[in-house]
Amino acid sequence: MNNNKKEQTYTSHRLNILTAGTVMLIAFLSSTAVCLTWLIVKIVQNGFLATLSASWPALIALILFESALFWIGIIMVYLTSVQLGIKLRIIGILCGWIPIVHLIVLILIIKTTASEAYFERHKLKVDEKRAGEQVCKTRYPILMVHGVFFRDFKYLNYWGRIPAELEKNGATVYYGNHQSAASVTNSARELADRIRQITDETGCGKVNVIAHSKGGLDIKTAVAKLGIADKVASIITVNTPHKGCEFAEYLLGKAPESLKDSVARAYNSTLRKLGDPDPDFIAAVTDLTASGCKTIWDKTQDFDYKNAGIYTASIGSCMKKAASGAFPLNMSYHLVKMFDGPNDGLVGEGSFKWGEDYRFLENKKTRGISHGDMIDLNRENIPGFDVREFYVELVSALKKRGL
Repeated sequence: MNNNKKEQTYTSHRLNILTAGTVMLIAFLSSTAVCLTWLIVKIVQNGFLATLSASWPALIALILFESALFWIGIIMVYLTSVQLGIKLRIIGILCGWIPIVHLIVLILIIKTTASEAYFERHKLKVDEKRAGEQVCKTRYPILMVHGVFFRDFKYLNYWGRIPAELEKNGATVYYGNHQSAASVTNSARELADRIRQITDETGCGKVNVIAHSKGGLDIKTAVAKLGIADKVASIITVNTPHKGCEFAEYLLGKAPESLKDSVARAYNSTLRKLGDPDPDFIAAVTDLTASGCKTIWDKTQDFDYKNAGIYTASIGSCMKKAASGAFPLNMSYHLVKMFDGPNDGLVGEGSFKWGEDYRFLENKKTRGISHGDMIDLNRENIPGFDVREFYVELVSALKKRGL
């Protein structure tokens, strides 16, 4: 049994348990309402003491039955749901003993898990139906390039559930494996070496690059300046600040040197322990400022990607309100808006556009799409935007181009 088949079997089993748990919680709510109605009618007809005296065996049986329904159901959904997240799980535990409030929270939990089970089952069916088509089986493999302050870890994937979805549909996926924080020049050098390694070891010839955030600056610099253009078939940048971030320029200029040095030392020290040989927090942040990105733009804009046979495209998105983004994007949204206008929590809309094609994503729902949403950072099913299917369509389009 291959890995994709194993994952599908595991997911199907998980969804079966999640569905069963959700059904039990619904049964708990429904039967509790019926039992309470019956009890109230009996009390009105016979009085409280008379009802209690006559019905106590039935009441004990009902209490035991309802308790079993609830606890088995809640344990099942807590153990199998992805969408409940830590926040809703904690709220459920804290509010579970507060009358009325606990029912409201339970309804929210049921709504969340029922929606998850339905959505994920639909995705399984879609993938099963098109399995033979291998819609993401591109001529050249996909190289996914992370942004700043993150690393490519095996068990904590920067791209969330996206790579697995691409592989289900035929894609071969590699990662940049570069440091979390470094200047664009140094990151570009690491990526150039990584691309040479992949093409030399696999004989694939070229790679299709999908790069998020600062990763877009890194890869276009690698191609334009480090002689690997013949090893790259396409570059798609996702929420990359090609024109830089004015708010980053402001913060870097206003922050005291002592504060910057302190933050940089703490970050660099931590990331060395996690595997970065030479992290440079200040260099990475500086290259994301408006002036830093202008320098990069000036150095790379004369390179003719199209003439080099490289398809280029860019994607951007925006949040519609601060609450749309998880921490810290909910905190930075208004600050970025002051300097850069409509934004994804970190990068302004005006900074995304680059390459032959540009696509700006505006979710019809009130939530919007954040910088983190574009890489499935929180593994969240977002109403109106299926991030996994978006990347399937993106890579499928590369296949149709013969790339």
